[in-house]
Amino acid sequence: MRIVTAQELESWLASGTVLEKDSRGPKVLMLSDGQILKIFHTRSHPVFSRLNPPAKKFAQNALTLQQLGIPAPQIFESLWIDIAAGISASIYQPLPGQSVESILKETPEQIDALIPQLAKFIKTLHRQGVYFRSLHLGNILQLQNGQFGLIDFLDLTKKSRSLSSWEVNRNFKHLERYLMRRKLMSFPYKKLMNTYSKL
Repeated sequence: MRIVTAQELESWLASGTVLEKDSRGPKVLMLSDGQILKIFHTRSHPVFSRLNPPAKKFAQNALTLQQLGIPAPQIFESLWIDIAAGISASIYQPLPGQSVESILKETPEQIDALIPQLAKFIKTLHRQGVYFRSLHLGNILQLQNGQFGLIDFLDLTKKSRSLSSWEVNRNFKHLERYLMRRKLMSFPYKKLMNTYSKL
């Protein structure tokens, strides 16, 4: 992994647009060329991130999804922002689409019509052994061609079998808690569950 110089990072921050940040600083930045810089701040001891950089795992998860036929961002480069602190980053091309959460907020009347396709998409993930703890409306994008794709999938795990019923239920519980936390209770969660169970 290439080490980003202080001058290069400063240039990106000066010319780019911050899309997401927290108390540690920018997390997602749109660069001047339209590419995305995603910065991974470590929550554990830096040594663990140095041994297993989140940026490399993110890139591997993107490749795994693409090999399964699931749209995911094209990763161009994995980088070190600060090796000592265990801070890595990825540069990728964003997926051209809109999150289901944005659709719910901006055009809620469209959501009911999306439920059958959304349930089928989630079922496909589970059948292919994709366990994605952060599977929620903000991380599922409807693409320009009508398909669904995934973003922000660092915590994704690919299993060698379909998910068990316990894992499926756990995945949906994460989604339900997300809806409650984000106050998105207008989303037809029960309809999604019922549609999923009939597939």
